[in-house]
Amino acid sequence: MESKLEKLLGLAQSLGASYADARIVERSSENIVMWNGAVEEVIGQSDRGLGVRVLVNGAWGFAATHDFANGEWAVKQAIAIATQSARLIGQPVQLAEIPVIRDHWQSSYEIDPRTVSFEERIALLKAADEQMARQPGITQRKASMGFYFIDQLFASTEGALIEQNSIESGAGIVALAADGNEVQFRSFPASFQGDYGTAGYEKVLGNHLVEGAAQCAAEAVALLHAKPCKTGKTTLIIDDSLLTLMVHESIGHALEVDRVLGSEASYAGTSFATPEKLGNFAYGSPVVNITADATLKGGLGSFGYDDEGAPAKRVDLIKDGILTNYLSSRETAAQLNLPVSGTMRADGWQRYPLVRMTNINLEPGDSSLAEMISSTEDGYFIKTVKTYSIDDKRLNFEFAPEIAWEVKNGQVGAMVKNLRYSGITPNFWNACDAVANASEWHLWGVPVCGKGEPSQIVHLGHGTAPARFQDIQVGG
Repeated sequence: MESKLEKLLGLAQSLGASYADARIVERSSENIVMWNGAVEEVIGQSDRGLGVRVLVNGAWGFAATHDFANGEWAVKQAIAIATQSARLIGQPVQLAEIPVIRDHWQSSYEIDPRTVSFEERIALLKAADEQMARQPGITQRKASMGFYFIDQLFASTEGALIEQNSIESGAGIVALAADGNEVQFRSFPASFQGDYGTAGYEKVLGNHLVEGAAQCAAEAVALLHAKPCKTGKTTLIIDDSLLTLMVHESIGHALEVDRVLGSEASYAGTSFATPEKLGNFAYGSPVVNITADATLKGGLGSFGYDDEGAPAKRVDLIKDGILTNYLSSRETAAQLNLPVSGTMRADGWQRYPLVRMTNINLEPGDSSLAEMISSTEDGYFIKTVKTYSIDDKRLNFEFAPEIAWEVKNGQVGAMVKNLRYSGITPNFWNACDAVANASEWHLWGVPVCGKGEPSQIVHLGHGTAPARFQDIQVGG
């Protein structure tokens, strides 16, 4: 396959490409979904193909095929597209320099999921389901787990040749309760299918689904009888799993530079964080530090190299509250004269790489959840993503947790249901006055981030710790 890619890249150059790269990607997945103790879905998928990207006269062209015998066709098609596109572009594409890498990278794991029998996987989900079923008032129960296997070979006309192999694993449960008037639910260990990582079956075991199932179900039932939320401004203490969504929607997507420059607008909008703000805009308070780090062990957004061959790296996006960088490609880094952040990723061989999140993290502070609660006179402690909405510039938002508790005079009090909170992104992050320390920081995996047309789904991570925010508008 290496010689085949090099031959195709040579053809691209002979047909006028100033640059070309090619990716062979083979992916497979295995997913199990159980409802009310019965296996409802067992889905196995696999695909394999070739994608070719070329630059001709400063314009991009891309084509893909599942049939390797059509590799030359893909090159010629990409050349034709780029040639026509060059007639319409205003500014020719320039690429920032990256090191030319020849390497083999493989993710680490302890237990290959392919060595774990179907019966053992089902038994684990069944045990978690049985724990939820023991709780009176639970009307629906869901348990799921999934595994993804990705093998990729990348080559470019600059001389790069990179092979990568990775395994991703995760699982989660949901308990739903109803009383004829309303429905409440709780997820564990997090919403959006649970918690995933670039790891083996040990990640599934580490989610402790059976151990968490009883409390998950009990809280779902208790929410039916919980107090409603009062309207007003208050202090919010937000748990780490819910903060993943705040980081994701109001920072991660907002700092994807294609949105910032307006070239990604039709799918969920652009961004308020425009280039003149770089280096001087107070995105958050001094305790807010946000990084993009694709080098973290076990992160769902971790890899060796992105889909342009740029090495994985750690990048400060927000430092001491100040906007310092973006998620960028070689093209956009050159436009803004910034270092390449190594964040170009594609959803398979048949998709053109886009600027995507890797592991976007709220770095630990020096507080703790216990300290934040004990020093709060009046507020709420809220957990787990329920629903969300954010505008097309990533500025105005409304989010809701699955569950909340009153905090009165430094103590956690009564459970509260149906809380919603809203705000404006920089105001919200500037209201952050405390972040918990590294002992309470967790790297969550989210396997469901969409972007682009046609839509591309990528898997990514968010490292977060509980944090506190002052004067946040809440309502029921």
